[in-house]
Amino acid sequence: MGQINIVLVEPLIPQNTGNIARTCAATGASLHLIRPLGFEIDSAKLKRAGLDYWDSLDITYYDGLTDFFDKHPDADFYCFTSKAKRAYTDVPYPVPVYLFFGKETTGLPTEFTEAHPDRCVRLPMRPGQRCLNLSNAAAVGVYEVLRQHGFPDQV
Repeated sequence: MGQINIVLVEPLIPQNTGNIARTCAATGASLHLIRPLGFEIDSAKLKRAGLDYWDSLDITYYDGLTDFFDKHPDADFYCFTSKAKRAYTDVPYPVPVYLFFGKETTGLPTEFTEAHPDRCVRLPMRPGQRCLNLSNAAAVGVYEVLRQHGFPDQV
């Protein structure tokens, strides 16, 4: 199987990013962080949430979405957003794949998701609920891709 990539667009809460880093290390996914970040990358809270997984993490930083797509012009991607019509389980994920998640307060930029409606998926929830915690949503996305491909390289 190819690479699973989690892309966090302007994350704000260091503990969420740390937890996602831990998910990446445990599954072999790569982490892509799109600036500006709502914290310093050497934040003690960030490192504490990621525990001792930082040395086994593949992480790349970008100065905005344009920078990301300049470096990955052919990226096959999906945007996780509560505004999508299609459930995350309705998509056959390719590999490599980039799973995009937005900042905790506002999600992905509206202009980005509106420009790619066929690339938007949602996690089904009860009516009246906004969204799951960012780190939980990212884990759900990664494990769905792994499930669809038979959990390669996982024990």
